[in-house]
Amino acid sequence: MPITMLWAVDVYGRVYSLSTAGQRWERADDMLLELKRVTAGKGRCWGIGCDHHVYLNMMPSETSIRYREETYENQRWNPVDNFTDTLLPTDRWPWSDVTGMNPQPLHSFQLPSRSWDWEGDWYVDQSCGGEPSQTGGWEYAVDFPANFSPDKKWNSCVRRRRWIRYRRYTAQGSWAKIPLDNPRKPPLPLCDISCGGWELSDQSGRYPYLWGVSQQGEVWFREGIHPRVPEGSSWEEIEMPKEVAQLSAGPGDLLWVVLWDGNLLVRTGLSLDCPTGTSWVEVESPTKEMEALLVSVGVSVVWVVTKDYKVWFRRGVNSHNPCGSGWISIGGEMMVVDVGLNDQVWAVGEDRGLYFRMGVTLTEPSGSGWIPVSGQWGNNKEFIPPRKECEFGGQLTDASRASVLSCTDSDSELGPAEPPNSSKDAAVLEAAASSVVPLGRADTPTPPLKSDDTPSASLQDAPKTFIPASDSFINSLVSDRDKTSTPQQSITEAPQEEVEEPSPALIALTPGTVRPDVPWMNVDLEGAGAARCAQAAGPSLGDGSAAATYALGTLETPQGVGEADAPVWTWISGGGCDVDASSQISWLSPTGPLTSSLSLTPVQSAAWSEQQQQEHREEISRKPLERSHSVWVRKGALRWMRDWKPQRWVDVSVALEQSTKSDGRKDSIFFVYYTQYDEKKYLHVCINEVTALVPVLRDCHHAFAVYTTQRTKQRGPLVLAAQTEKDMNDWLSLLSDCCCEGRGIAGPPSRQALWSTTSKGDIMVHEPSFSLEAAAHTLACDLMFWRQVPGHLRCVESNSLGLVWGVGWDGTAWVYSGRYGQPTSPGDEVQMLQQTDFRSVHVYENQRWNPMTGYTDKGLPTDRAMWSDESGLNECTKGNTNPPTPQWSWVSEWTVDYNVPGGTDKEGWQYAADFPVTFHGHKTMKDFVRRRRWTRKCKITLRGPWQQVPPIRLSDISLMPCLAQSSMEQVPLWALSDKGDVLCRLGVSPQNPEGSSWLHVGTDQPFKSISIGGANQVWAIAKDGAVFYRGSVSPQNPAGECWYHIPSPPRQTLRQLSVGRTSVFAVDENSNLWIRQGLTPSYPQGSAWELISNNVGKVTVGPLDQVWIIADGVPGFTSEPPGAVCHRLGVGPMQPKGQAWDFGIGGGWEHISVRGNSVEAPRAPHVPAVGPPRSPLPPLPLTQVNGSAVGV
Repeated sequence: MPITMLWAVDVYGRVYSLSTAGQRWERADDMLLELKRVTAGKGRCWGIGCDHHVYLNMMPSETSIRYREETYENQRWNPVDNFTDTLLPTDRWPWSDVTGMNPQPLHSFQLPSRSWDWEGDWYVDQSCGGEPSQTGGWEYAVDFPANFSPDKKWNSCVRRRRWIRYRRYTAQGSWAKIPLDNPRKPPLPLCDISCGGWELSDQSGRYPYLWGVSQQGEVWFREGIHPRVPEGSSWEEIEMPKEVAQLSAGPGDLLWVVLWDGNLLVRTGLSLDCPTGTSWVEVESPTKEMEALLVSVGVSVVWVVTKDYKVWFRRGVNSHNPCGSGWISIGGEMMVVDVGLNDQVWAVGEDRGLYFRMGVTLTEPSGSGWIPVSGQWGNNKEFIPPRKECEFGGQLTDASRASVLSCTDSDSELGPAEPPNSSKDAAVLEAAASSVVPLGRADTPTPPLKSDDTPSASLQDAPKTFIPASDSFINSLVSDRDKTSTPQQSITEAPQEEVEEPSPALIALTPGTVRPDVPWMNVDLEGAGAARCAQAAGPSLGDGSAAATYALGTLETPQGVGEADAPVWTWISGGGCDVDASSQISWLSPTGPLTSSLSLTPVQSAAWSEQQQQEHREEISRKPLERSHSVWVRKGALRWMRDWKPQRWVDVSVALEQSTKSDGRKDSIFFVYYTQYDEKKYLHVCINEVTALVPVLRDCHHAFAVYTTQRTKQRGPLVLAAQTEKDMNDWLSLLSDCCCEGRGIAGPPSRQALWSTTSKGDIMVHEPSFSLEAAAHTLACDLMFWRQVPGHLRCVESNSLGLVWGVGWDGTAWVYSGRYGQPTSPGDEVQMLQQTDFRSVHVYENQRWNPMTGYTDKGLPTDRAMWSDESGLNECTKGNTNPPTPQWSWVSEWTVDYNVPGGTDKEGWQYAADFPVTFHGHKTMKDFVRRRRWTRKCKITLRGPWQQVPPIRLSDISLMPCLAQSSMEQVPLWALSDKGDVLCRLGVSPQNPEGSSWLHVGTDQPFKSISIGGANQVWAIAKDGAVFYRGSVSPQNPAGECWYHIPSPPRQTLRQLSVGRTSVFAVDENSNLWIRQGLTPSYPQGSAWELISNNVGKVTVGPLDQVWIIADGVPGFTSEPPGAVCHRLGVGPMQPKGQAWDFGIGGGWEHISVRGNSVEAPRAPHVPAVGPPRSPLPPLPLTQVNGSAVGV
């Protein structure tokens, strides 16, 4: 007889196996493995883990499990290249399966799970049709598809060869997790599984089937289980008329299920061609009073356990009549019954012991009696007998009197109480007497029980508490064992005349050794451990009956919970144990008496209920939707640009939930609910993790983006769109208020704030902290929180005295009025002024010259669209071009724009040799293409805390940076007009932020960029790229004396610069960043330019010489729009050019200014040196040392 295994699970989820050739229970090697149920088949065992995953244990064998992957390389002959993989459009794929219908390149093959390893690399099969070939594995044919042969003929136009690679299953002898199916929806979580069906195949045991029941009552079938694919491939849902609680599949064509209502269903039509069957037939429970709890089937038998733990056998079951013909009551009370190989029956008793049904044969499939499974445990050579309920200690109290149990045979407790002379009761006892086999000294007469040893009638009538066989909530739903119960009397109040004499058919109990275990259910570990402690400490209560109260105590022992004692069983599976009635198995020898069972005590029941409540609370804490003391602030409907490809707009519902913590702080979560493949899903964003809420340009929708730290790193914000502008603004305001409230931010921006603008014109502000510019532990850019300020600007500049100036897209200058957002009183409403901005939208008309018609809109196939944007990559016509956002409105019609860099002719055309080349305003003999720009103005009107500064329109502006503790009567401000004139604003101060008048500074040519540093050093860039330095600028002479020309970097044209306290940075036309070296107080012009980095759009330098830029892009994210906020790390007096970039929020950022941030990290106290000073120079006075910045 081959060696097979019996599998069992204890209440702690530990899995044990008992070999037919051994005598000792062996625990699974994986000590962290916890299973709820197992189901065994020939050579394998499946299990449901506590994590709701399915696990598989394949028995080790001499033959390894190998699977051959194969693919075919296909080629076609052509006169030029001979045989090549360039096939006809109607041919099969160059790499395909044998049919040629499915593409299978070598790199497409992946291991199905971690339980597989490749044996080697791909190799060519050198045989053709099973015969060795000398053609390198090639097979030839006239065409696809045709009969291939190894012989190459004159008309062989196609050929193929097979590539082979083997993979080996490496998880034999261990528990391996079955991978989730993709793209099919997995049936998890499961509450029951059953393995069977291997007898349907001609090769017995090689093609088993696996069935499962989900906690929602659905039935699932595991497809693709094969000798070379033991894990299977996918789950298939079986249509059910009702919800299912448990099921059992036999080795043949039997499949029974237990419904939630306690009835049973039988699957018909199971066959090798149709392993899932065709229809369901309902079968009633064995009794109408008690529903079915569990079913187990074999080849031609069906066993059922009802909720009162009675065992029933279904007679007349076979392949032609899978429903059977009637029920037979079987003696013994069992919680679990399992039918294994050869229709042998295994069970878990009500006392949590393991039993085997004796005498099961083909002629008597119901067997003759139960015997214990007496396998050895741990280092103890004694077997594990079933538990004796009369042999445990404890102290009797009022709380435990209701659970005092009888010390009679288990069959005397079957069902609810009946009259003593009831014929039904007598029939049941008679059946029990004939089916229970006394073990040990079978010939010894049964000693009669004395009246003093007999329990009271009230205790006999007491209903037994139902103990689920699993921690599945399905069993809890169907667990109403005793719907009616009678009040119980205490032991002292039991009248003596109600004591019944035991029936002669009952079997007396033989005292044995004290068992340290007590029955317990598999979800309450604390109660079981506490019961063991009380059991070991308490004395025996008597000869005939006993009861105890178990106090929940400490569970920690040197061996751990449950390790020192024998297991308390909760499940058994004999589907892989090959025994029969004639088998000689050492651990199935009759070695002890059969005992009755203990029931659940009130203390244990309370402990289990407490643990269930605790698990429920923990489950709620893991679900953000089920928070306590929460209030929905708002719910609504938006559209969501989904994260995965292809990206498209999806209708979603959203909700903002706000909860109040114990300390009074409010925490909010934003939910987005969507449906994917008819499955309801959701994603949520914690408001305290939001870093920015930014309106964005997306398909002319009223859209906004929600940034978090993680989404900033992934460069994928959560993009939502509203139906109207009002809805978008309402959501932005609500979310922004929650973000600011959670971070403790209120009121207008501080004087140290960082200001920025987006390409859309929105104004964003960040409140800096000491760690933002700290030398060590610098705050990462993706953690910065940006909030929006009402208004619309192209660029904005500030300094630490609270002055903020901005320039609109139309060149209008605006000054911040000092009031942020929502006014606090009616008198403050005047500060929210009306702000307007104008912007020009351009499209380009492109033409190409040909000899017949001259310039025409008929271009080459490789040319750009005849109406496009400036780059030529996007087609833009006058008809389909809209304003930047719905907030803008057209205020003019399309006109030809003559003010274009490079000049135009009288019709507005620019000429070039080809696309894309530099265009010029006059035609030459080599110019074959031309373009002209059309422009149209649009206008936006809104309200914000900005006051207009008339009348000159500006193109650039710069405020002198200074420290927070600085005091100046007038703050220097330099600007450039839209025509390139240099201007100096007089009278600017914190009390008069808009200043008094403009002072024109003469220049030889128009300028395009200007900046003033911390020591009144003014630098500027002319429109031709020349760099100039303004000398002799001081508070007494704000306009300076003259311009000094500074050489530009070699072969580079600068376009923008920024001056800090002691450094000058500039950006050229190729987006390179430069630093000016050699700057000293005596020689402020510096000596040379040094290249730092590329990919820079704009740069800003603050009063601490900190460097921030707007990057053109983020490395690795080419699809992101240009414009990302970046911080230069490692900038210091000894390292003015810094070390690396820290990329932050983006893209779509247009401008940033850090010239108001003079917040420095607190400096550590200076420790005086020991001994005389090393330098002969006296220390500098405090007035010459920069102090720590004071945050405002």
